[in-house]
Amino acid sequence: MISESVHNFGAYFNKGWLEYRKSVTLEGNDAACTEWKGEGAMFEDVLGRKFVDCLGGYGLLSLGWGHPEVVAAVRAQLVHSAQPSQELLDPLRGVLARLLANILPGDIDHAFFCNSGTEAVEGALKLAKLYTGKSGFISSVKGFHGKTLGSLSVSGKATFREPCGLLYAGPVYHVPYGDAAAVEQTLRCCEAVGVGIAAVIMEPVQGEAGAIVPPDDFWPRIRESTRNHGCLLIADEVQTGLGRTGKLFGVEHWNVVPDIITLGKALGGGVMPCAAFCSNARIWSKMERPNPFIHTTTTGGNPLAMAAAIAAIKVTVRDRLWEQAELRGQYLLEQLKLLQSRFPTVLAGATGKGLLIAMHFHSSESGYRVAANLFRQRVLVAGTLNSAQSIRLEPPLIVTQEQLRHVVGCLERAFAEVGAELEAASHKVETAPAVKQQKADEKPTETKPREAVPIMRKRQANSDEEANSDKEGTSSSSSSEDEEDKSDGDLRKPAQPRKYRKVVVAAADERSMSPSACFAKQPAVSGDVRDKDTPTLSPATSLSAALAASEAMPPPLLL
Repeated sequence: MISESVHNFGAYFNKGWLEYRKSVTLEGNDAACTEWKGEGAMFEDVLGRKFVDCLGGYGLLSLGWGHPEVVAAVRAQLVHSAQPSQELLDPLRGVLARLLANILPGDIDHAFFCNSGTEAVEGALKLAKLYTGKSGFISSVKGFHGKTLGSLSVSGKATFREPCGLLYAGPVYHVPYGDAAAVEQTLRCCEAVGVGIAAVIMEPVQGEAGAIVPPDDFWPRIRESTRNHGCLLIADEVQTGLGRTGKLFGVEHWNVVPDIITLGKALGGGVMPCAAFCSNARIWSKMERPNPFIHTTTTGGNPLAMAAAIAAIKVTVRDRLWEQAELRGQYLLEQLKLLQSRFPTVLAGATGKGLLIAMHFHSSESGYRVAANLFRQRVLVAGTLNSAQSIRLEPPLIVTQEQLRHVVGCLERAFAEVGAELEAASHKVETAPAVKQQKADEKPTETKPREAVPIMRKRQANSDEEANSDKEGTSSSSSSEDEEDKSDGDLRKPAQPRKYRKVVVAAADERSMSPSACFAKQPAVSGDVRDKDTPTLSPATSLSAALAASEAMPPPLLL
């Protein structure tokens, strides 16, 4: 299963995913780590190794892996209908809209359902334009709102924006996050020169920038400014919503009611993709008249997703999971503060609210080393998209205190080991000039000239060695792979892309079986994930040739 997954990702999906992952890239063969199943805040890979999940699917798994009540709700709905007719009324969509109206801040009482957070942001931007008749937006530097065209336009990092060239054609202004005066100044300037601003869009806590918490006056001030200048305020709660920050919704930390709010990730209970953008009746009227089909989607709001979201809200509200997130988050931040005082050369600090926390390091290299070390200890973390020096801690809200104590112990060991590595590396750099000078002062000794070897003879010798190596079988290849792992795993080169590596998996139990064989026993799979024998078919290939070629390809995935 591992070898097939690596092959399929590299050959047909995105090989960059195999080469660049903070937690596993530096860990040799663990770069092929393949997840299998999970429960609560724990999951295991196909080899049966158990991990504490401190990533939580970037906020998706707030209720943990496969929460039984959410799974049961989806299974129950599946026997009735999985997708709507698009013409009649499906009851669960109305039920979920009503539930959200009961728990959303202030007068927000209407919702539109879609499949992902970036779709929700696109809908929010569109609604703001429809209502105000204006086309401009104000967002923040390092803000993250998604990667589709409109969402990317209001996101705040050049790495993702520049390669696409011109994005949304309307004006978009980025200001420093947390700087209410900058928002106010931009609104005044735009009004003075006749540039209409439809909305200001911000995250309650910047997630991908490294769990950045704004000053306490930020949200109240921009709420007042948007009202004064006749534009809307959009709160992007895709990552912060439904309890993540210690409140049911992030803006509740500052008692602010936005005009539009976006939801996603945790809304589907970690079982189904589900997202939404929501607003009040006054603004929502533009979605209803004169054209109630001004914004639609085919699969958004499907009965399975609605069932999952209804169950997720029930569990979250019933168990008051935001309170647990607040307590667990306070514990983690306190422990990280203590660890920072003990290991100041490794950890620069920690920020966040609730269980949306980021550890900030002095360099991206330190962050890589810590993430890799934690992975060796079976704790899964990951970096943030907009901050290379930050590693997030975003476990499920149902994580236990015992599990967090274990994580803190792993962090302590990681900081101690990485600190020792950094100190050793620093000492090596400091002593290098002295060693070099010492060698220069030494009297050179006479050496016997080495016999020159013709180039062709060298090449022949190398060829003979490679031929002999091929005859030695898998034991010698495994040895060479180990040497390659040691070279590729140099923690001082975190940004270097990794090469594909050979993976040898014995079909010992069901977790090592190939999914494409429907869990039937498979022989051991061995070979480079980029199979050189796999043919490339052209459109002109005959049917018989295509059939023959398909037999040489890896079997299809049949789950």
